[in-house]
Formats: sequence, structure tokens, C-alpha cells
Amino acid sequence: MLSVQEALDFLLHSARPVSDIEQLSTLDATGRVLAADQLSQLDVPPMDNTQMDGYAVRASDCVSGSAVLPVSQRIPAGHVGAPLQPGTVARIFTGALIPEGADAVVMQEQCALDEATGKVTVQHAPRSGEWVRKRGEDIRAGSTILTRGTLLRAQELGLAASVGLAALPVYRRLKVGVFFTGDELAMPGEPLKPGAIYNSNRFMLRGLLQQLGCEIVDLGNIPDSRDATRDALRKAADGNDLIITSGGVSVGEEDHVKPAVEAEGKLNMWQIAIKPGKPLAFGEVRRATTQTPAYFIGLPGNPVSSFVTFLIFVRPFIQALQGAQVKPPARYPMRADFTWPKPDRRNEFLRVRINDGGGLDLFPNQGSAVLTSTVWGDGIVDNPPGQAIQPGDTVHFIPFSDLLH
Repeated sequence: MLSVQEALDFLLHSARPVSDIEQLSTLDATGRVLAADQLSQLDVPPMDNTQMDGYAVRASDCVSGSAVLPVSQRIPAGHVGAPLQPGTVARIFTGALIPEGADAVVMQEQCALDEATGKVTVQHAPRSGEWVRKRGEDIRAGSTILTRGTLLRAQELGLAASVGLAALPVYRRLKVGVFFTGDELAMPGEPLKPGAIYNSNRFMLRGLLQQLGCEIVDLGNIPDSRDATRDALRKAADGNDLIITSGGVSVGEEDHVKPAVEAEGKLNMWQIAIKPGKPLAFGEVRRATTQTPAYFIGLPGNPVSSFVTFLIFVRPFIQALQGAQVKPPARYPMRADFTWPKPDRRNEFLRVRINDGGGLDLFPNQGSAVLTSTVWGDGIVDNPPGQAIQPGDTVHFIPFSDLLH
């Protein structure tokens, strides 16, 4: 069996990113992957402006800390004031351009306006540059603001818009075909026959793929049959970049996915030293229409195994296929407030929750079919092979919040 890191390295090394690029409105680019570096054509801010409502002044006119000066003009945001004459102040509002001649802003709370005389007592001696945003202090014209492979979140779109980028080049969405094997699977809303279970993996995996911005072709539940599995693989390979299945990748008599993939393509990786999730298959399936095969990943049928292996392996692989910059999730050192006395020889991922004392509690049932642990927990502990855990030990915690986007 490959180690977790060996398997992940193999997957990422095998990934061929999509190359098709489209121009998309910056308004609609959330969750897409940037296909080229973006440079700013302007300084941000484009001119000196004020960070505060207050009065634009010449600092040299206010050295006493009690200067009384007439208000010569009013400058709202979006308007250009006249040059500030010596011995006067300008009423100014947040974001407005600093008038020529002024070199500081005194916030309105430090000034007292006499409406009868139109004069202001400046009760603070400002330094030159106080409360002034300097031209280009955030972004300089010609600088790179976003790099190729960036996943575009709300903040990246705001940054792009701040330099006037109305559209962005992005890679096309990854197309993923999915199906689920098992005669026992039923859909919610259907009556459960004896021996049947509801197909939770279909909903969970579709949700995970949607969060990653994939286009999904769902072939549904496939009977436990070699021929039916091969037919589903051929259909899924046509027009999709990646095929993901759930169930049927073990070695039982009713596990048909592994031999079906070997008949329709090839299997490059199978078992991994991970718990939960040992039977995880990776390979490719031939397409009838093109020379390039579709990637294939077969996930275990147990829902927690499927969930964990998706987060650890499939998510970064999909990011690589999308052309995104793949970064390993942060592992935070935290205190274990539980005992794990009998570790497995495989790399374990334990479902835990942060307690009020800042430590980690362990879900009492770590079984691979106990899906409630994924809802109860805040994340997983990455526990090395053979590593026992005692209360007070430092463990490596990966929050779900870092893995579910």
C-alpha cells in the first residue's frame, strides 16, 4: 500500500490541467480559477485622499493645537476641490481627494465649528500626511495583483474591480461524471425494501463537487453488474474530464468497479494506507471520441471513507485539474483531550471537535459508516501510523473549514 503522501504526490503528478480559457465578467467569476496573471493599469488610490471625515489643512497652519481658521470650501467624495489657500481649511469627507496645498486631515472629532463665523478651531496639531491615503499606497500601476491559478473568491474579485478589470480570463469548469454502485441503494423519498439503504454518498459527493465549481453529469445508481458498470464507465468517459464512483472498489464478488476499469482502461493506483478509506482506486478510462482518456477515481462505499478520501485526495486532484494553485491544508498543533490507545498501522484521520477549553474532543464512534461524526466534528486529526494519543498530547488538526471550499 502507498502512504498517504505517496498517493497524493502520484495523483498530483498525474494531473493534466484543463487548457480551455474563457473571458468571464468579473461579476460572475466567483469560484473560478484565473488563467493568466493580472496587472494593474493604475495606481490605487489614484490620487491622495482622506481616510476620515474632517478638515483638510496645511499642517504648518495648525502647530499650536488650537488654531482658528476659516472654512474655505466643502469637498465631498467624487468631487475635486480648489487649491487650499494658506490659513484656511477645507471641510472634507471620507474618500474625497486632498486639495492641492493641503498635506494633512484633522478628524472632525478634533475640531469645533463656529457656525456663526464659519471658522473652525483645530484642537490637534497634525503631522504632515496624517489621515491621508497616498496615491498608489495599495497598488502601483504595472504591478501584478493576481497570479495565474488563483481561486477567485469575493476578495479577489473586489481587488480586480478596484483596478477597473471588468472581465477576467478563467479556465473552463471541470466536467465530472459520477455514478454509484450497489443493488442496495435507494433514493430518499422511495420506500426502503428489506436490506436497502438510502444513497447518502450521492448527495454528499455532489455537494462536494458543487462546492469546487465542477459541472456534474450524474448517471445515478448502477446495478451490481460487470456489464452495467462497464457501460456506465463508457458513458461517463464521453465528454467528462473525470469519472468518480462510490462503492465497488474492494475485492468482493459483487465489487465490479476495479475489473470494469481494467477492461475499459487501466488502473494506476488502488490501495492506500489510510483509515478510513483503504480501497481508493485511480486510473483512466478510454474515450471513444478522443485519444485522451478520462481520469477515474473510485471511492469507497462507506460514507465516512468516501468523505475523508475525497477531502484528502480528490479535492487537491480536482484543484490541479482546474489549473489552481494546490496548497496543502494547514495542520494546526492542538491539545488532545482524549485517549487513542490502539492506533492503526495506517495513517488515521480522526473526527474531532474543538471544546470550550481550546482542546479537541474525539467522536466516540470512529466507524467508517458513522456519518454523524462528520456533522458533529469541526475537523480531523491527522494521526501518523502507529501513533497512540494520550490526553495532553499535541496533535495535528485540520479544520473542515479549510477543506470544504
